[in-house]
Amino acid sequence: MDRLLLMHSFVTVAQVGSFSGAAKRLGSSGSLVSRHVAELERQVGVRLVNRTARSVSLTEPGQRYAEFAARILEEIEAEDAGIAQLHDRAEGTLSIICPKWIGSLDLGDAIAAFSAAHPKIQVRFELGGMSDRTYDFLDSGFDVAFHTRDLRDSSVRLKKISSLPFVLCASEAYTDRHGSLAHSNDLATHDCLVHVNDPVWRLGHGRASTLHKIRNIAFSSNSYLALQKAAVHGRGIALLPQRPAYDDLVSGALRVLLPELAVPDRPLYAIYGPGQGTPRKVSVFLDFLTDWFSRNPIPAIGQ
Repeated sequence: MDRLLLMHSFVTVAQVGSFSGAAKRLGSSGSLVSRHVAELERQVGVRLVNRTARSVSLTEPGQRYAEFAARILEEIEAEDAGIAQLHDRAEGTLSIICPKWIGSLDLGDAIAAFSAAHPKIQVRFELGGMSDRTYDFLDSGFDVAFHTRDLRDSSVRLKKISSLPFVLCASEAYTDRHGSLAHSNDLATHDCLVHVNDPVWRLGHGRASTLHKIRNIAFSSNSYLALQKAAVHGRGIALLPQRPAYDDLVSGALRVLLPELAVPDRPLYAIYGPGQGTPRKVSVFLDFLTDWFSRNPIPAIGQ
């Protein structure tokens, strides 16, 4: 039997002085409480109580063990209460992981704002090093991970935080030398700047969308910021997140290509552990980020 259950029954017997009284307090039966005490005596290896027809008294070892067991049960109860309170408070360490390209863009700004707004939460924010297995972030000690792909995994929970708009663009210097795009299929004849994790570009929406595996790669990187710099320098055509590229698009350093052919947004998902009770620090964090992206929309080009 479970040792803590046996200890609980024994401590109650010691406090009340009888099996029947202990059973009444515990909502059990006298015979079951008696069996619990007998099993505890067997496990400990000594007699803990003196049994008579009318009363129960503790042996000397029983008195010592009752004090020990009561102290252990009180400490467990206090620790349970402390952990429950921590679970329900927005404080403690919050560990977050995401791909490098997301963390260095919008998400990094949002998490910095969250940390400033919640100083009782110590944020640990790591970029990169993510496994292909969706749930591995939990085994690595992280509370939340971010992805931009649709996930179907019952071992985690998922919340959509926002949508990240992308834009197909190039500098005027590049289009002056090589010409602009008349059709998305023209990408095959142009120099392209490609993120190493995004070698296939989807252009258009719904049934009208097309996939383009980029083969003429003039410049590749695992950083969209590096690709943006290469695009500004006229190295080729890039598919970039719109928020960091916005200033260059407004200033004219970069120009939108095929504006009539919309580039699909990328969903930004937060994934976190399963179970009914989400820690307060996690729920507060997810609500803050959802609100941050809502309050900080990316203006349309030209506004």
